[in-house]
Amino acid sequence: MDLVLRRGDRLLGVECKRADVPRRTRSAAMAMSDLGLDRVAIIYPGSKRYPVSEGVEAVPLATLSTPRAVFSQ
Repeated sequence: MDLVLRRGDRLLGVECKRADVPRRTRSAAMAMSDLGLDRVAIIYPGSKRYPVSEGVEAVPLATLSTPRAVFSQ
């Protein structure tokens, strides 16, 4: 996990990947469990936002330029 954010009482994780098609890694699954993360965003250089697995979403790098858009819900 590259970054852990706190929003109120929720913990959110951020992973950064260079891959065109990011996948949920074993380390991300362990971090979700061990740290009690509500959600994880995998930031990648692609252009489409999509679910990777439950609680994990691939988020385009360009999304970072919009405030609060990474974890919009």
